[in-house]
Amino acid sequence: MTQTTDLPQMSSPTPVDSVAIRFAGDSGDGMQLVGGQFTSTTAAMGNDFATFPDFPAEIRAPRGTTFGVSGFQVQFAAKPIHTPGDAVDVLVAMNPAAFKTNVNSVRPGGMVIVDEDEFTKVGLKKAGYAPDVAPLADEVLSSRYRIVSIPLSRMVREALADSGQGAKEIDRCRNMFALGLLCWMYGRPLTPTIDWLESYFRDKKKLPEVAAMNVAALKAGWAFGETTEAIPERYQVAAAELPPGLYRKINGNEALVLGLAVAGSKAGKQISYCGYPITPASDLLHGLAGLKRFGIQTFQAEDEIAAVAAAIGVSYAGGIGVTGTSGPGLALKGEAMGLAVILELPLIVVDVQRAGPATGMPTKTEQADLLQAMFGRSGEAPCIVLAAASPSDCFDIAIEAVRLSTRAMVPVIILSDAGIANGAEPWLVPDVEAIPAIEIKHPQPQPDSAEAFEPYLRDPDSLSRRWAIPGTPGLEHRLGGLEKDGTTGAVSYDGPNHQEMIAVRANKVARVADVIPPIEVGGDVDADTLLLGWGGTQGAILSAAERLQADDMPMAIAHLRHLNPMPSNLGEVLARYQNVIIPEVNSGQLCMLLRGKFLVDAKPINVIQGRGFHVDELVGMIKDVLKEAGS
Repeated sequence: MTQTTDLPQMSSPTPVDSVAIRFAGDSGDGMQLVGGQFTSTTAAMGNDFATFPDFPAEIRAPRGTTFGVSGFQVQFAAKPIHTPGDAVDVLVAMNPAAFKTNVNSVRPGGMVIVDEDEFTKVGLKKAGYAPDVAPLADEVLSSRYRIVSIPLSRMVREALADSGQGAKEIDRCRNMFALGLLCWMYGRPLTPTIDWLESYFRDKKKLPEVAAMNVAALKAGWAFGETTEAIPERYQVAAAELPPGLYRKINGNEALVLGLAVAGSKAGKQISYCGYPITPASDLLHGLAGLKRFGIQTFQAEDEIAAVAAAIGVSYAGGIGVTGTSGPGLALKGEAMGLAVILELPLIVVDVQRAGPATGMPTKTEQADLLQAMFGRSGEAPCIVLAAASPSDCFDIAIEAVRLSTRAMVPVIILSDAGIANGAEPWLVPDVEAIPAIEIKHPQPQPDSAEAFEPYLRDPDSLSRRWAIPGTPGLEHRLGGLEKDGTTGAVSYDGPNHQEMIAVRANKVARVADVIPPIEVGGDVDADTLLLGWGGTQGAILSAAERLQADDMPMAIAHLRHLNPMPSNLGEVLARYQNVIIPEVNSGQLCMLLRGKFLVDAKPINVIQGRGFHVDELVGMIKDVLKEAGS
């Protein structure tokens, strides 16, 4: 490839509305790091964006194999967007394995930037290519994509030849060269990344030589873009017109952490998170552990059962007990959650769903825990079930969970998923002072009362029992897993009392519908078809509805955040539409619930491939359903 510094003056950057980029390489190549830094810079420039980190389950698969490929996709735009994009405009493939596993995700005519130094016989063999296959010379691929082959490894080694570091340390900077090149292509300034590198490696880790190497590689990538003839054009994505205010990049797990912290403050209670590490929920424990200055307690238990039991103990003592997990851990917590139901104590259980069953695909996303959240406990043990719609919505869902759990004295399950937990978007930072307080009342001491305290005397509106703090004079009472008398709290084996207690526990969950907002219908509310989603399908549904509208196929859209109880007007909304279509990343669990509860002929659309819906895919599936229905 020919390079020259005597290029004519480059024309102005080409304006584009949106771009999707994917960085892909070995799990040790730092793809998540450079993707995150590119996204942070993009956020500072005012673009709307959505990200899709995609990493392997293996801690460190054999280098150069397809099992170890890690990817980070970001779509950024000058207009509101809802997904990380379907096909990408630019793929950066750091080795043959990354090329092989990701090239089909590039749109026709899109650019594929590869490190040609990695496409050796050994590298191709590790990636599973046959000995006679040369993918960079493949005529079909070359006609379909614009393949830009550059000696990236060699240029990094040349740029850092005077660093005094070994080849292994120098090769770790390849990702920064790639980041610098992409920043040049899309007009992203290098200063935010340089500041981060120096702050992290030089100041925090006391490794100034590592910071200097990475900065040099970053600048070398930018310089290569300025001088190469292989990529003669640049692109400009203007800032999006977003509502005014202070924004920051946030992913779902980060938003849950901040939401729980604010909820504890608004309730005047200490949040105590009791967890056991499990992908993709472990960052909740890590994030909350860093907020001790705000009174947050964290406890890493020896297993999932101990974690939920400890959280119940926190709530029994008058705090807000929180535990987090994924699908397998939720199954283990089921018995203790049933205990929290019969104790009638507040408890927050976060389930960051992943592809199952069992270990399944632990770094991939799915929505398959809905029925487990609804019914996965012994006996009649109803819980409130909420589902976050996006990464930023996790903040509001966390506050809502604490508000409803303490109001009804019942566990609340928050359903997130791996896509929401790890994906990021712009978040309009709210005015915390404007968030309403969470009112909690405890019975007052009555040390001189001749009457025994009645723990199950209920609030007439919420039906919740009184939350007495242990050790309060005059409020001595009995709690446990055995059924209780509906007034005194004494152990009772009376059949009619048991039925009454089951009914009361169910009714207090049902009454939560009185204090949650009605479901709102958007899009073309007068259309014949309603697209109804829950959880992480929101972005794909919104984007699909926009495309269908452009094809003269108007759609009404609605999204459920409250799954148990459901909004009080949901039945009336469903009855208004000739077609109700429910896209889910499972086998149709919400569809089954709605068909049974409302006797509506809802049609499921399902993808269970460890990822969310692609918009093009969803549009086609909706058209197929409507064609089959004769609409």
